[in-house]
Amino acid sequence: MMRFVVLLAILTVGAYGCGLPTYPPVVKRVVGGEDVRPHSWPWQISLQYSSGGNWHHICGGTLISNEWVLTAAYCISSSRTYRVYLGKHNLKKEKEEGSLAIAPAKIIDYENRNSIFLRNDIALIKLENPITPSDTIMPACMPADGVILPHNEPCYVTGWGSLYTNGPIADNLQQALLPVVDYETCSKSDWWGSQVTRNMICAGGDGIVSGCNEDYGGPLNCKGDDGAWEVHGIVSFGSGIYCNYAKKPTVFIRVSAYIDWISKNMATY
Repeated sequence: MMRFVVLLAILTVGAYGCGLPTYPPVVKRVVGGEDVRPHSWPWQISLQYSSGGNWHHICGGTLISNEWVLTAAYCISSSRTYRVYLGKHNLKKEKEEGSLAIAPAKIIDYENRNSIFLRNDIALIKLENPITPSDTIMPACMPADGVILPHNEPCYVTGWGSLYTNGPIADNLQQALLPVVDYETCSKSDWWGSQVTRNMICAGGDGIVSGCNEDYGGPLNCKGDDGAWEVHGIVSFGSGIYCNYAKKPTVFIRVSAYIDWISKNMATY
């Protein structure tokens, strides 16, 4: 029933559906971050907070319906005022054609989140107003409940994270190929060990490319059997201290482990 609620919410976005961009991403089976084709990941959002009269990017996130966004709970503070910027490509441009900033109507953290060990690091944001899907703004598809991706599954992380450790954040949205690392490998003592749980996904870790800093909250994009892109992960940790370290892949919250929680809250609010 909960899976049905999520699917129903996504199907209500109209003719655009989910996970099938008007401008498909140019993806290659190579490593190394690169600028994306503008609007090729139209579910990617920039979560921004207000300070000193200006708005500042803090995290990424994923549009999953016409009024709901997934991000990391780590990104949320009750003391800040946020907005969700959809359809963004270049962060330095306040206004871009096809982009839209919307205030949150409600922010929901997972009830049993552990902020120290980053357990259940997931949050939902309900937009103040539903969006009308377009060529530049549309939701990603959701994975099936409980699905586990195989080792080396090719997925892509997207975000405006730092270009290298302690470096500046990117102006343009970036993408990078991050093959999935299975739990048995990622939980080895010389990888992430016990810091990783089965409710997480590891991806990358080859020492060449990974998520980095302000990628937090953003999606791990993986193509489904039907060719549509699904959001399988939410950047959680490994991207702050370690940007490109061998055996220290980016760690994502596994979205398929939280389908019931997501569905319940989308149906309730």
